[in-house]
Amino acid sequence: MEYEAVCRRAEHQLASGLSGPELDVFLTAVVALAEPVEARFLWRPQLRDPADEMVLEAAINGRADALVTFNQRDFGTLPSRFGVELLLPREVIGRIKP
Repeated sequence: MEYEAVCRRAEHQLASGLSGPELDVFLTAVVALAEPVEARFLWRPQLRDPADEMVLEAAINGRADALVTFNQRDFGTLPSRFGVELLLPREVIGRIKP
């Protein structure tokens, strides 16, 4: 729910370049592909913003290939140390959009 709320913010929708219907398709795809992740290992503290720690832990524990966020500044290069690529939403859309 939080991810959807953030994606629907005007500034984020503008940054992604998606129309309202395209954003709906993207969010539906994210939900369809999402898998629950058990946090077996806590990696805290790693990031400068403690609110982002659970996002990084979910990516690491879920063996994600990428972490998709508008908030790249707070993650820095840390995800790459765990083999997780840091991407902007528009980069992901560019990879999957025909």
